[in-house]
Amino acid sequence: MADDKTNAAEYWKANVRLIFGCLAVWAFVSYGCAILFRPLLAGIPIGGTDLGFWFAQQGSILTFIVLIFFYSWKMNKLDQKFGLGE
Repeated sequence: MADDKTNAAEYWKANVRLIFGCLAVWAFVSYGCAILFRPLLAGIPIGGTDLGFWFAQQGSILTFIVLIFFYSWKMNKLDQKFGLGE
């Protein structure tokens, strides 16, 4: 019984660490690159506009979609590691 609780606690800890990691990347791209670092990225052209504007309009959305697939892939590996796989 204690082993199950330890296993569940480790699983939850790994899950929360993954969630916060994904949120940190998403916050950096959507808030950092699109708002805070926009003046630094203004001189880099991409698709007819500057890189800061691109991050604000499309980059943060594409990053979010990539993070969804990354989270799903990592959670499947985590489930298999803890014996909870499908």
